[in-house]
Amino acid sequence: MTISGEPEERLDRRRLLVLARQHARQGRRRVRSAALPVLVAAVAAGVAWAVAHYGLGHEQPFFAPIAAWVCLGFSPSRQIRKVAELAIGVTLGVALGELIAAGLGTGPVQIAVVIVVAALLARFVDRGAMLTVQAGVQGIVIVALPVISATGGAAGRWLDALIGGGFALLVAALTPGDAQRRARQLARASTSDLAQLLRLLARGVATGDEQPIRDALIAGRATQGVLDEWSEVVRNARQSVRISPASRHYQPELADLQHANLFADRAMRNARVIARRGVTAMSAGGDERISAWLTRIAEGTEELGRALGSGTSTLPARETLAGVAGRLAPQRFDEAGWRLQTLVIIMRSLTVDLLQATGLSSQSATALLARDEPPPAD
Repeated sequence: MTISGEPEERLDRRRLLVLARQHARQGRRRVRSAALPVLVAAVAAGVAWAVAHYGLGHEQPFFAPIAAWVCLGFSPSRQIRKVAELAIGVTLGVALGELIAAGLGTGPVQIAVVIVVAALLARFVDRGAMLTVQAGVQGIVIVALPVISATGGAAGRWLDALIGGGFALLVAALTPGDAQRRARQLARASTSDLAQLLRLLARGVATGDEQPIRDALIAGRATQGVLDEWSEVVRNARQSVRISPASRHYQPELADLQHANLFADRAMRNARVIARRGVTAMSAGGDERISAWLTRIAEGTEELGRALGSGTSTLPARETLAGVAGRLAPQRFDEAGWRLQTLVIIMRSLTVDLLQATGLSSQSATALLARDEPPPAD
């Protein structure tokens, strides 16, 4: 006899395990991409502290490393404009905080005043949102904290913030980032996630086992954040290269990456639909042909990811996907029933999306699909 609620508990445990694995996979990627930027920011913060301490004689120049870290952060895409916005915001906030604290003292009214003045002045200086936020935050910190003699006094804290922001700008200028590097990394990660999902689907369809298909659906839902980050990064990169003469040669590749992101996102959504439909379809049993096609599409997706990640030709991926597209004929499953036919129909949409991600037009990609006449034998 089955205890009431036991299947649901097993499903919840399985879901948590799949999510934990997906989170760990994404976490390792984030650590790899952030390791070097964090190390550089840490060195810059230490150097800023040393300059303020040993060079200017400030005993506890804590605003120098704070400003350096706030301005640089952990992102591998350090745009000079954004670093400058943060540096100006930090130093502006500290300066205003010092003036208000010196003239009005500290307290709730003074905190409200420094927020209003710092935010409005920052909005006048520049349109950057982070500049305004940092100006307000640093102003609050200064007004709320008493002036400590060890910091070098009021002017000392402002000077420390200026040193930290200056070092951050220097680091950003001396270590210019590759405008499309982060977008490439995210393109590779997103397509890798999609390929993994498709392989889970293939495994479940081959055996008629619902569990790998359910796992694929859970994992697929956890991948949207990477696709969204890819979209945001490539959009920001395109905005940056428009105003940077030295980076304008990146524009065509960034446009291709943005195009690929659009269709990779559609492909992932179609893959999740296949997973949802697949759970129902397995009531009619598995199918080796559909499993083989899913595996082949996964291989084409991995080839696409390698091409997008390295900036090389997507032609090998296109050829692999085109070979599958020519076999995706729903009429092959007239006897098997509508459930398996539905899977094949959605796989056709998925494959067209991926073909468009390689650079084909919608018309050219659709033309590669199997027609109503009998398709070639597998």
